[in-house]
Amino acid sequence: MPTVQETFAAMGGRFRPDKASGTSATIQYDVSGEGGGTWNAVVKDGACMVSPGPATNPNLTLSIAAQDWLDMLSGKQSGQMLFMSGKLKVKGDMGLAMKLGSMFSM
Repeated sequence: MPTVQETFAAMGGRFRPDKASGTSATIQYDVSGEGGGTWNAVVKDGACMVSPGPATNPNLTLSIAAQDWLDMLSGKQSGQMLFMSGKLKVKGDMGLAMKLGSMFSM
């Protein structure tokens, strides 16, 4: 099983530009717990650049525990269920949050 850091390192390669046409956004990921940290992804002009650290003025901020993040990426948990149970906190553009799953292949 990959680490949280490895999932962010691989994120650019899982980006699907065909699903992100017209999207220009900055997403911040705050992952708590062991192996967690803060990363940001900038989606613009059909590309996705992922960097460690907080974003300046993100359109969307997702907060989640490290194990829940890994479970969501592996398919053990759905993002919707994590959100409904309060384990995934979303701040900002909800429309963008709904689109995120389709913008990245798992």
